[in-house]
Amino acid sequence: MGQHWQELVPIDRYIVATSGLLHEYDRKVLTFLYQPLIGSTCLSLYMTLWGEVEENKLWSESSSHHLLMNLMSMNLKDIYDGRLKLEGIGLLKTFVKEEEGERSFIYELQPPLTPEQFFLDGMLNIYLYRKIGKNHFVRLKRFFSVQKKPLEKEYNEVTKPFQDVFESVSTSSIQYFQENSIDLESDANKVFVGRGKQLEIQIDPAVFNFELLLAGLNESLVPKKALTKKVKEVISNLAFLYHIDSIEMKNIILDAIDEENEINIEELRKSARDWYQLANADQLPGLIERLQPVAHQSQQTQPKTQEEKLIRYLETTSPLQVLKDLSGGVVPSNSDIQIIEEVMFKQKLLPGVVNVLIQFVMLRTDMKLTKGYVEKIASHWTRKQVKTVKEAMDLAKNEHRTYLDWSNSKKSGRSTKQKPIRTEFLPDWFDGENSKQGENIQHENDVNLEAKKKEIEEKLKAFRK
Repeated sequence: MGQHWQELVPIDRYIVATSGLLHEYDRKVLTFLYQPLIGSTCLSLYMTLWGEVEENKLWSESSSHHLLMNLMSMNLKDIYDGRLKLEGIGLLKTFVKEEEGERSFIYELQPPLTPEQFFLDGMLNIYLYRKIGKNHFVRLKRFFSVQKKPLEKEYNEVTKPFQDVFESVSTSSIQYFQENSIDLESDANKVFVGRGKQLEIQIDPAVFNFELLLAGLNESLVPKKALTKKVKEVISNLAFLYHIDSIEMKNIILDAIDEENEINIEELRKSARDWYQLANADQLPGLIERLQPVAHQSQQTQPKTQEEKLIRYLETTSPLQVLKDLSGGVVPSNSDIQIIEEVMFKQKLLPGVVNVLIQFVMLRTDMKLTKGYVEKIASHWTRKQVKTVKEAMDLAKNEHRTYLDWSNSKKSGRSTKQKPIRTEFLPDWFDGENSKQGENIQHENDVNLEAKKKEIEEKLKAFRK
């Protein structure tokens, strides 16, 4: 996928549509359940588009993206990025038409999940739990639920069925309706105003290797008919959420088989969650395990050079895995994970960019993550609007001296007369020129210091004469 300016320009026009009526209660669901996951910018975009649709209508008037930029006081890139997030989380469908060199869009707003769907989703609720913590998560569950009344125990149902209340029409009435049947038919060019169906988040089953899974499952233990369409969808979501491969998924499925040789979906989710928490010190997955969005991946082809291979690795690996790899497979400490999570949430850096930041800082500071140093560089990259791995690598090369000064300024208690002794470690993606510059920077400082001292001595001699 190209850059945002290839996908969208200010003069492109758009119409907002809604998949049925959106209700006032949806605002609370979006604010308290979706906003922690997508951020305030995405929520603002959704609300702005929603505001363009008049009450009890399904379509807005045509507008230009330039007007949307002015309404939101936001640049086009941020609007485009927000649109992608809304699409990814299931709140927006986008349609485009190109005609005579002009491009127009339809933004169809999708209703959010109901609280029941959200808290039982199996993926979004896990991310929300990890993002806001147990106490706030439980509080939100109470906010969106009410105590169930035991009507079945205290009351007997006496509701009359339809046939006991109404009679069927007479023969003459049926003939009348047949003569005017055209009025009873629906208009193919119109739709009724109503509530659209909430679509749950679904990872494409094609992403998961079901062939390898079936090859490892014994037909006598798990019959193929047990892998229904719904079960496959749940497996795909769980594999994405918990990073479970086909081999490990086999054991999780075996734990979820019931006495009728069917796969219990709730047991399957519980088994996957237990497996992940056992492997990750009782933690649940967070956004630190996300990968670089495809829209911001530059290395789409088979990598050939070492740099292309490294870019591909940083684009297809989560920040948590990069931390593990740099530590020789050891699970990172909670403090290191917290530093990276805060950078991703507060500075809004994409996972691939965070991977470059981790590698650069760890190798520059003797394999230590210093919170202040990480946040200072992250803040700089945010202001520079770094979105891709290549942009982050290039900026790190160009600003190497500046970041070195920042690192030195953090160190205290060193006499200005002392010569700092330090071994420089630099990531592999630094080119030869920059690497040589990093390795010789201390030598250059020494030479400059000697020249300065000699200049001062000459001036003192001249002054005495």
